[in-house]
Parts: sequence; C-alpha cells; structure tokens
Amino acid sequence: MYKTLFYRTAILLLSLAFTACSAATSPQIQQSTPAVSPANQPQTTKIESVQKVVALTPLTADIIHQLDPTKLVGIPGSALVSSNPKFKGITAVTAERTPPNLEKIIALKPDLVVGASGFHDQTMQKLQQLGIKTLLTQVDSWKALEELTTTLAKSLNANPEPLLKRYQTFLTDIPNQSPATLVLVSRQPILSPNQSSWAGDLLGKFNVKNVAAQLQGDSPVRGYVTLSAEKILEANPEVIIVVDRGEGILDQYKSDSFWNKLTATKNNRVYVFDYYGLVNPGSIEKIEQATAQLKQVLAKK
Repeated sequence: MYKTLFYRTAILLLSLAFTACSAATSPQIQQSTPAVSPANQPQTTKIESVQKVVALTPLTADIIHQLDPTKLVGIPGSALVSSNPKFKGITAVTAERTPPNLEKIIALKPDLVVGASGFHDQTMQKLQQLGIKTLLTQVDSWKALEELTTTLAKSLNANPEPLLKRYQTFLTDIPNQSPATLVLVSRQPILSPNQSSWAGDLLGKFNVKNVAAQLQGDSPVRGYVTLSAEKILEANPEVIIVVDRGEGILDQYKSDSFWNKLTATKNNRVYVFDYYGLVNPGSIEKIEQATAQLKQVLAKK
C-alpha cells in the first residue's frame, strides 16, 4: 500500500512539475538556441516560418492543430492526445510518461520541435546539435497561453486572432460571487495552488478569493503550497475544489477528521474538477470545460 501511495504521489508531483517547470520571474515564451544556456536564462530569437512541427506537449499539439493542422507532424503519446480522433494518423514521438524518442523525431525531419521548459531541455539540446530549431515553453498563466499562441502562429505564418478571441469567450459572464475557495490537488501531501501557477492565475481571472493565493512555504513544486489540516481549518473555506485524477481523492478526504468541520462541507459546496484544464491546461477544450465548470460553481449560493 505504501509503495502504491509513494508511486502515485511521485507521479502527481512529476505532473505538477511539468506544468510549472523552470518558471521564470514572469511568464514568457522562450526559444532555446544552439548556444546552450541555463534553463532560467534562455535566449529569445525570431522563429522563421516553418512547414513541419513536432509538439511534445498536449497543449502545444492542440494549439498548432488549431492554427494549421497540415504542419503538425509529430505529437506526444499521452492519453489526452491519443484519445482525440483529430490527431489520428499523426506520429506519436513519446509514450505516456517517457522521454521523447529522438529517432522518431529526426525521421520526421521537422523544422521546429516544441516542448516544455525544464522538462524537455536535454532533448532540445540534442536536437539543436543536429541543427533542428526548438522552442521551449511554459504556461503558468493566461497571459502565457496567449503569448504561446501568438508565438506559434508567427512560426506557422498563421492568424492567431480566431483562437485568441475564442479564449476570451471562456472569460465572459463571470458570476459576481467570490467566495473564499480552496483548491486541493493532492492529499498526501496536501497541496494547493497559489497565485504563481496556472490554476491560481485562472482562479484570479474569475475573481475567486483563493485562500492559498498569497501563501508561500515548503513545497516540492513551484506554484503550490503544502497545507496541514490545521491550516485548512483556520482558513475554513466557503468552497472547496478537489482535483481528482481517477483515484477517488474526495472519498479519501471524507475519512479525515477535520473534513466535516469545514464550512464548505457543511454547506455541501465541495466540487470535483478534472486535473486537465484547472491544474494542467492540457488542451483548449479542457480549458473551456474548466472555465465553464468554474462559472457553474461560482453561480451557486
């Protein structure tokens, strides 16, 4: 049991690190260059128009497909992508939770490979040595999402405006309610996103009073804080959002002695969200689903 718990916790932390990896002082889209530099000190240069692109993350694969599907030649092998029929026939260059396959990438003869800063750095360095252009990205805010879309559109010689306008529709009709809200993404340890994360920034867009927004502390992942049961009782949120990755985390919380003492549980204002969309943007569709669910939650009294 303990080995299983350790494995699940390790996977969760790795997943969170993937979305918050190598964060800079402010969200920005960064292109790695043949002159290898530290991940937190990248050099940004202009990307010329490309014809064949390999995407190593589900989000960038989705954005590129939305901008110009004819130029996407390689995708990650994650379940989020492989289960989507629109990517059928496009070569997967990674398997679930495994490093990219360099041989597969090279065989596709891409003009550009797009990955996540802090996660795909070594792969990118090897590709640069072969003369293949790379783009390292990080998306830990709404602004970063828009910047990423604009950067990719320029590289593809595509128009980003339809997609940027679609993003804005996700932020319309936001309810006036702003209850004190706590988001729980894991139970052992108890982790909650502060404002330096995709989830925290998204909550800010909805004017949610994220009780962990300003909190700082020891945490294995930037953008998240480790909480104790005592700290949660002290905050006593009006709304609790539990992020479930298919492990029944809400039922686990219900077995904790502090759980039924919280205002949110007493008033039946505990909601379960998918990991993709809220914690990891994942795809445009997942972001849209998460924002729609947030609107529903905040509209309730």
